[in-house]
Amino acid sequence: MIRSLPAPLRPAAFVTVLLNGLFAAVFAVVIALPAKTEAADRDQVKAFLEITGFDVALDSIAQSAGDAPKILGADAGDFGLAWESLTAEVFDTQKMRDTALDILEQTLSDEALFFAAEFYASDLGQRLVTVENASHMNEDGGTLEAGERIVSKLVEEGDPRVALYRDMNVAIGGTETALRAVQEIQFRFLMAASAAGVIEMRIDADGLRALMKAQEGEMRREMAASSLAQSAYIYRDFTIEEVEAYVEALEHPLMQEVYELLNAIQYEIQANRFEELAHRMSDLQPVQEL
Repeated sequence: MIRSLPAPLRPAAFVTVLLNGLFAAVFAVVIALPAKTEAADRDQVKAFLEITGFDVALDSIAQSAGDAPKILGADAGDFGLAWESLTAEVFDTQKMRDTALDILEQTLSDEALFFAAEFYASDLGQRLVTVENASHMNEDGGTLEAGERIVSKLVEEGDPRVALYRDMNVAIGGTETALRAVQEIQFRFLMAASAAGVIEMRIDADGLRALMKAQEGEMRREMAASSLAQSAYIYRDFTIEEVEAYVEALEHPLMQEVYELLNAIQYEIQANRFEELAHRMSDLQPVQEL
């Protein structure tokens, strides 16, 4: 057992993973998804996920499992080979995709589906999906620093892409909603870990919420800067006109409907999987004293 929650709480451990790629900002982690009057065709929804690259975004959730021990003040290596086996089972990519398909069949309108699919099936759309998919699966920690250098250069040159990247972030949810989502995922994971006896927290649920509230300012700044830097890196080879076209598409009401659902689904799945991981961690014995 990890005897106590490290102080201060480590708010940044999830940030890089959560902000990586196309579906960075979230609408909400826990929402009541509206039911459609007619169910979407499952094959069409499956093709939609592939065209938009959301299937890869879902798969990348499994990468975030490596950050779970850090939130508890531990390291994945402390749990030995059993950790890899456990996370592979909890973050089963096919099950996560099936969950997304089940929800989207009942919630995503045909009109929104076809609008997003048409855009992402275009030449520009497919090029965007290619770089976004690569960013989801990129485990190179140097990309953030590279993005920061690009931002500095763009600011120095007065390049309009800086403002466009910020508009892009707003169009897919914005830093504030992303912040709320990260907090909710952390909260649910820590409370589940406490309930499972993985950690002994020195504070109750209200105290944990208050601690997160106190750290909001720093976390908000870090997330906004990270989002800008990653956008600058991911879209570095696109022209100003292409980025403008992308922002315009993202701001369309039908694309807003798509992102509202995809973001909510992605991060609800992530929160659910982290809760399950916390419960299952109680069966693991650290290979060394933590």
